[in-house]
Amino acid sequence: MMYLAEINDLISKVNPKIIDFSTDRIRGTMPTQVSSDFLTNKEQGDWAEKTLLEGINKNSKNYIAVKYGKDDNLTAGEKGFKEFYENYQEELDSIGKRPDLLIFDRKDFKSATLNISGWSLEELDKIVPKAKCGIEVRSSAFLINKYEAYMNERNEKLLDDAMNNKEYIIDRYSDLLRSKDEELFKLINLLDKDNAHVISFRSPSWRSSDELADLSYHLKELKKCLTDITKRTFLSITPKVEDLKVVYNWIKRYNVPHYYVQVFFDKSYGISFKKILTLISNPELEGKEYFLESDVKNQNKTTIKIHASKEANILTKIDLPNHYSEMKELERGRLLFYVKFNNSLSTINKKGFESLFGFKLI
Repeated sequence: MMYLAEINDLISKVNPKIIDFSTDRIRGTMPTQVSSDFLTNKEQGDWAEKTLLEGINKNSKNYIAVKYGKDDNLTAGEKGFKEFYENYQEELDSIGKRPDLLIFDRKDFKSATLNISGWSLEELDKIVPKAKCGIEVRSSAFLINKYEAYMNERNEKLLDDAMNNKEYIIDRYSDLLRSKDEELFKLINLLDKDNAHVISFRSPSWRSSDELADLSYHLKELKKCLTDITKRTFLSITPKVEDLKVVYNWIKRYNVPHYYVQVFFDKSYGISFKKILTLISNPELEGKEYFLESDVKNQNKTTIKIHASKEANILTKIDLPNHYSEMKELERGRLLFYVKFNNSLSTINKKGFESLFGFKLI
């Protein structure tokens, strides 16, 4: 029970304003309709799971990954969805949120199937505690290499623009700025590329002369550059805050280590549930090692954003999947068109895998 004891200790240190583990979760509200975007995102999530599962199983003789999370294609508006949704809510309250995948030592998993999501609770209660770990798979519609290259180039341009505005202000308006605001003059004078991400000031709106108006304009431009430099520029592993409670419930039941793996279209990265709790229990790390943001794409639910490429690299290469369109017809005759993805080949990073999960693939 050492793992669960460590999780309990970390949970006791998490500020209840982030998430209060002592209160009951708020049950979800059943969606009443489905969209093409939702279906495409679901297909992308399924592709991410298969990519990780196959990447593990093709590279390991000792361990095997199996599908464990809910595997149902019912969507809002279809016959039977209400019953499915209510049953799922009951499961969240009783056993918590199942991770998408489980990894077993092959000697502990004798079944021929790689999908145990439909097994009875009685069967699952016998096999799940034998798992080495559970993995919640998150997907992201980005090529992380291209994104990071783009953002690095963008930030360099922002720094150059900031320094150009600083030089313009100091060269032309040193005396004028000093006479108007001595402290602001000192701050601008100290600005360089190393401290640009921590410099902030209130931009004045002087207009009583052409010189003051021009000075104000360049101060505004400088402030805009500095503000953009401080914005989060990395792609993230994205656990939802509300999920932490039901993940914890699952851990309490089975005492199996839990992990998140974010799958991009070229690589994947992972982090342990234990490290997530370690991060959010330290308020000094907010805004540095993690960010708490409301995700518009997810009904404004609060999501923890953790710098993906600083975490363990699990898949070093993922081939872009072939994709094609599908159509879904709802009962009322509404047609939805969405994207389906074929399986992708991937290359696993054995060193990254071992550093994250603590056991070797072979």
